[in-house]
Amino acid sequence: MQEHTKKRRTEKGLVPLHFLVHPANVERIRRYVSSIEPDDQSEGSITAEEFFREHLGDRPEWAVNLLGARTREGFTQLQLAELTGIPQRHISEMENGKRSIGKERARVLAKALNTDYRHFL
Repeated sequence: MQEHTKKRRTEKGLVPLHFLVHPANVERIRRYVSSIEPDDQSEGSITAEEFFREHLGDRPEWAVNLLGARTREGFTQLQLAELTGIPQRHISEMENGKRSIGKERARVLAKALNTDYRHFL
């Protein structure tokens, strides 16, 4: 059974506009529209990298992946620690990018979090 998909969000107050014009006027209309409407990088929009840098600081990607996988599975750090045998303090340090994970721990964490261990390397 297919999942329902969400409609794409549009900027508040903007509506799509489609119309036919004479080919000779296309470039003039494009210039006019771009002079009165913001471009794709309008004020308030940011890239994914900017979002992560702003909200997650300097955490490495593997640390964010660990936090995300643990949250997705609904585990607390303590529950994950009990499940994997890795001290809760170490899990906290890994999620904050202060302790590297390493290949063996990545495999243990990946098994507990139902994901690929390479996400944590």
